[in-house]
Amino acid sequence: MTKLLIIGSGGREHAIGIALKQSDKNPTLYFAPGNAGTALLGTNIAINAADINGLLSFAKENNIDMTIVGPEDPLVMGIVDTFQKENLTIFGPNKLAAQLEGSKKWAKQLMKNYNIPTANYHAFTDYEKAKDYIKANNQYPIVIKADGLAAGKGVTIATSQNEANNAIEECLLNKKFNDAGTEIIIEDFLEGDEASIFAFTDSKVMLPMLAAQDHKAIGDGDTGPNTGGMGAYCPTPLVTPEMYKKVTETIFEPLLQAFQKEGITYKGIVYAGLMISKTGDISIVEFNVRFGDPETQVVLPLLKTDLLTIFEAIEAETLANISLEWSTESAVCVVLASGGYPNAYQKGKPISGLTQEKENTAIIHAGTKQDNGNIVTSGGRVLGIVSKASQLDSAITQAYETTTNISFENMIYRTDIGQKAKRYQ
Repeated sequence: MTKLLIIGSGGREHAIGIALKQSDKNPTLYFAPGNAGTALLGTNIAINAADINGLLSFAKENNIDMTIVGPEDPLVMGIVDTFQKENLTIFGPNKLAAQLEGSKKWAKQLMKNYNIPTANYHAFTDYEKAKDYIKANNQYPIVIKADGLAAGKGVTIATSQNEANNAIEECLLNKKFNDAGTEIIIEDFLEGDEASIFAFTDSKVMLPMLAAQDHKAIGDGDTGPNTGGMGAYCPTPLVTPEMYKKVTETIFEPLLQAFQKEGITYKGIVYAGLMISKTGDISIVEFNVRFGDPETQVVLPLLKTDLLTIFEAIEAETLANISLEWSTESAVCVVLASGGYPNAYQKGKPISGLTQEKENTAIIHAGTKQDNGNIVTSGGRVLGIVSKASQLDSAITQAYETTTNISFENMIYRTDIGQKAKRYQ
């Protein structure tokens, strides 16, 4: 019996669990710490995703065959190196490779050195120098990013000198992001539409997955503050077959060569956050070193190849023997969030309607937990309603039908997930 430990507690981890549970190998799943949805798939373990020693002890004591890391923090902290020293199998890049997400400056330098298209940038640790650069540059909008991990909140798109100075001050003087913001990147603003493409890699080959599109803003029509993601759909017609080929040739292949030349063994997932201009130019907004959330929830349901077999091939460095097979359907995910998110929100609200799952629709749990027999809210993003159908429009309709059956106090969601696809067709 194959025993798998999945680290994390979000919608991404629930979706990974569902995909792994469908494997012919019928694995036993453990989640640390998991959520109310993962508890239905396997066993939740009360160990925090950042408690590397606790996770290591659990994996050893329970003879876990493979650990799969969901979020970025443990990867950047070096969980893979810790597990490998103990000869434990773990899925994800090591600490050095995880710098691709852990340090924006490191990633930018790598892209520059290997001609991977990205916005021009400058790095600063000195507040006055950063301010002087903004003043001299005098081009808006301009993008200010904390160098390290800031839970997706370390980016400001400034439309004025005042706004830019405030962002620099927050990072460098007020230490808003602690160590993650002791250095900042100031980069040119890229115009266009965003798409995400994940790739599997065993350090020898890259296998890109289908292109998805996330919806980051809290409100319909991309209004209001950015979030971790309010929904996604896959595949997106924004990425044409020609563009997909271009992404492979100008981004994934050079990145693989960069790792090989730098002596970095990168195994796991590469997430390419792309900006596609009106003229079809493709640039990297950011790389991440793990599956994205909520895009995972729409990519994995369309993958017909056994996910556990892929993970095992990555570990064995035999990914070249695998070809990915995909459904021709479309998938959509609508995120249901707590009112107030991405700022302050209340927790502990009972959720009703969770048994109303329809055919071809799944309720993916994120910020949920069990409380005296009830399932209650415990995070900003609470649930993801995932639906698939032969046509995107049908998938969207199905997802929103299920959404109307679910309720909790102050529940919010976008009503336009997937509608952008019509612009690209």
